[in-house]
Amino acid sequence: MALLPVEAFERAGLKAWPSLETDWDGAWLRRAAGGYTKRANCVQCFDPGDDEAAEERLLQAAGWMAARGLPPVMRLTPLTGAGVIAALDRLGWRGIETSQLFAMTLAASAPDPRIERLGLLDPQFLDIQQRLQAYSERTAAKMRALLAQIQVPAIGLVAYRDGRPAATALAALAGDIVITGNVVTHPDFRRQGLAGAVMGSGHAWAHARGARIAALNVVGDNLPAKALYAGMGYAHQYDYSYRIPGAS
Repeated sequence: MALLPVEAFERAGLKAWPSLETDWDGAWLRRAAGGYTKRANCVQCFDPGDDEAAEERLLQAAGWMAARGLPPVMRLTPLTGAGVIAALDRLGWRGIETSQLFAMTLAASAPDPRIERLGLLDPQFLDIQQRLQAYSERTAAKMRALLAQIQVPAIGLVAYRDGRPAATALAALAGDIVITGNVVTHPDFRRQGLAGAVMGSGHAWAHARGARIAALNVVGDNLPAKALYAGMGYAHQYDYSYRIPGAS
């Protein structure tokens, strides 16, 4: 069962995972963030009725992204109009990476005292994210630039084992929706419940600040992650995917 309309989750996502630059064309939003994640570097539509002159607007959006050194990417959600999809087909933009948004209702809970909470720009949190994500210095710099754009309440979360960072995530509160992202566990500590622990601590933090819904994005073929989220109470809300120029 859908907990909220698609647009509510998508609008929350804009606040919880912002871009460095945005540009509206009617109900179409162009986003650029130096290439760090497709969600922050794409074009998407927020009104399925706004699909006039779609082919021309897609080409304009592609030019806008190219001017920023980004490959053209269109994000398709249930808010994408039929005319946009038809234009993508005519232009030969192929589909890649189907993903899903999962969500659950939150209840009051106690934070795990073993989970450390840090500011998103705390050097310790940034270093742990970089190491566990195996990011290069360049990618880590792009991540930091994006995190610096988050204006809503947000925290970094870290679990330790044997004195080492073992799992990490971040949580950002957009209204009454908390969105979790950048969840990663060190290979040495997988299957010990640590990802769920850091996420649960983020849920407790967010619920105490008014969050009533938790949401996250997951790549469609990431079966272990989807099993974890389902076990925590998350349920599938809707699919989304991306289109890029080029033959299938």
